[in-house]
Amino acid sequence: MTSKQGYELNIGIDWATNKHDVCIEFPDGKRSFDIIKASPEYIDEWITSLHQKYHGQIAVAVELCKGPIVYALQKYDFVTIFSINPAMLARYRTAFSTSGAKDDPTDAELALDIMLRYPENIKPLHTQSVEIRKLAFLVEQRRRLVDDKKRYSNRIINTLKQH
Repeated sequence: MTSKQGYELNIGIDWATNKHDVCIEFPDGKRSFDIIKASPEYIDEWITSLHQKYHGQIAVAVELCKGPIVYALQKYDFVTIFSINPAMLARYRTAFSTSGAKDDPTDAELALDIMLRYPENIKPLHTQSVEIRKLAFLVEQRRRLVDDKKRYSNRIINTLKQH
């Protein structure tokens, strides 16, 4: 049995540097929460084990359009990634939590809810070829190096002017 959007599993992820909080909605409508390590190897193992168990397409809602979790999941043709705007998620959170308290498992569930309730507003990311993704990563790294070089040059010039 698949969900109304045509996905076997629907997943919301609240990403972090060291771990990702996950909310999974199963075909029967039940949900479970989990924490996965933020390593590409562990993410690969986790998503492939889900696919082997449920055999269908998997929808993933995440607060990013690029980054390690997105890059780790983009390579699978059975995964469709939906990027949730962080500002939208924050506003949605305040609608249910007037204190504004942020909680990672709750954010994972809210991302999942947004994806399921507003499919017309949340569009899937278009995956690019591996070569294009590598090129974009290298261009981004080059831009950071150029910015660093400029920042250090300005610091040196400023220091010399002070002496």
